Amino acid sequence: MNTIQIQKEPFDITAIQEQLRSDNPAIGAVVTFIGQMRDMNEGDQVSNMTLEHYPGMTEKALQVILDEADRRWALMGIRVVHRVGELQPLDPIVIVAVASAHRGEAFQACEFVIDYLKTRAPFWKKERTPEGERWVDARHADAAAEQRWGKGR
Repeated sequence: MNTIQIQKEPFDITAIQEQLRSDNPAIGAVVTFIGQMRDMNEGDQVSNMTLEHYPGMTEKALQVILDEADRRWALMGIRVVHRVGELQPLDPIVIVAVASAHRGEAFQACEFVIDYLKTRAPFWKKERTPEGERWVDARHADAAAEQRWGKGR
């Protein structure tokens, strides 16, 4: 089962992993990616940031990504929780947890989901630096990571 949550509150990493793996005794692997806020970006100190999204549109875009992962790999569940609102350095921003019978598919699918999430999910990030606030553009490295997945497996 795949689930997507967008929320302001912190999430419980262990609970998310347990919910995913306890549903199916055939699961042999759960791979988890946790993205957290850094205190530096593009060489500048970042004190905090605000993440915004468009409710409904964001979840729909994420569902397309999870559906594509399901088409490419034999998966037994994906959980994505992404925070919005005010965040501080070290705050977890996103968790992607993927379950499958074998680790190889879980690792590949998890990496695929986060690569596509970084480029295709409609989130907007505003950072606060000593020089003031700034909106953050997509990184070229994220686009390159997405392109390596091509159209099919």
